[in-house]
Amino acid sequence: MNKTKRTPISELGEFGLIDRIAKDIKIRNASTEHGIGDDATVLSYGKKKTIVSTDLLLEGIHFDLVYTPLRHLGYKTAVVNFSDIYAMNAEPKQLLVSIGVSGRFAVEDIDELYAGIKTACEVYGVDLVGGDTSASMTGLTVSATVIGEGEEGKLTYRSGAKPKELICLTGNLGAAYLGLQLLEREKRVFAGNDNVQPQLDGYSYVLGRQLKPEARKDTIQLLKENNIVPTSMIDISDGLSSEVLHICRQSNVGARIYLNKIPIASETFKLAEEMNIDAATAALNGGEDYELLFTLPLSLCEKVKDLGGIDIIGHIEEESKDIYLIAPDGEEIPLKAQGWRL
Repeated sequence: MNKTKRTPISELGEFGLIDRIAKDIKIRNASTEHGIGDDATVLSYGKKKTIVSTDLLLEGIHFDLVYTPLRHLGYKTAVVNFSDIYAMNAEPKQLLVSIGVSGRFAVEDIDELYAGIKTACEVYGVDLVGGDTSASMTGLTVSATVIGEGEEGKLTYRSGAKPKELICLTGNLGAAYLGLQLLEREKRVFAGNDNVQPQLDGYSYVLGRQLKPEARKDTIQLLKENNIVPTSMIDISDGLSSEVLHICRQSNVGARIYLNKIPIASETFKLAEEMNIDAATAALNGGEDYELLFTLPLSLCEKVKDLGGIDIIGHIEEESKDIYLIAPDGEEIPLKAQGWRL
């Protein structure tokens, strides 16, 4: 059988690997004065505000290479960082990626990882401008830092929500979590029998939401085109419950979230039923949806409804009202975040 040649990373060395990664990278933004090739990247925004966010992905914690293609991992690494910048009502412009690589990886594996990163940069108009590479004793570590720009007076923080404002949400929730549960289920089956093929047919949507998420650049552009500036905003990486609590605690307000207003895709419901998982719980605590949760003045209710793709799922209350999930029968359930634990 013909096997694809795999090149040991040691054959290129650190500098050769960096040169290979940097090959064919195009600069798309005038604000990138100096990219890969020096100790630091030089950015010039004039009166613009510079926004920086960073993220760390660890093999075995944040991703499993049994079912995560390296190209998808690279794409996701970039996109989840871009999402943090959009959540500030700003635009990502530059990206730095650092990797720790163990001896089990070859040059071609790194090519695949960076192919995904470069594709994401192309799709979102971001410049890959640097990073670092290091040997690792175990597995793969990927760290990304994204730099963006935003206009003074239009940046959105978690702390700006006010009583009587609308709580708005893009897209739908829970699909990424169900996609992960499906992949984990098939991994367990495959571990017991190498001849078994994964049963993934009919679930491309939830799998895509887990393996290749997208950031809501479209929503930020839509809001800008309609001269709408959210009073607070956050992206949903840890589940709806966590993100509502973040906004409420940093804005010193309470909230009411209506369970029957939370959008959940039909494929998510279908798989949740198959796996005996409550779809609403997945939406509230699953995470990795990378949708945007934001607040707007009540006066914009009709305008935001007309935009399309945005649901109003609740409203902000005075701090003394606490934070509740409202069931279809009107029962008030204190909203709690599951979060993550070591």
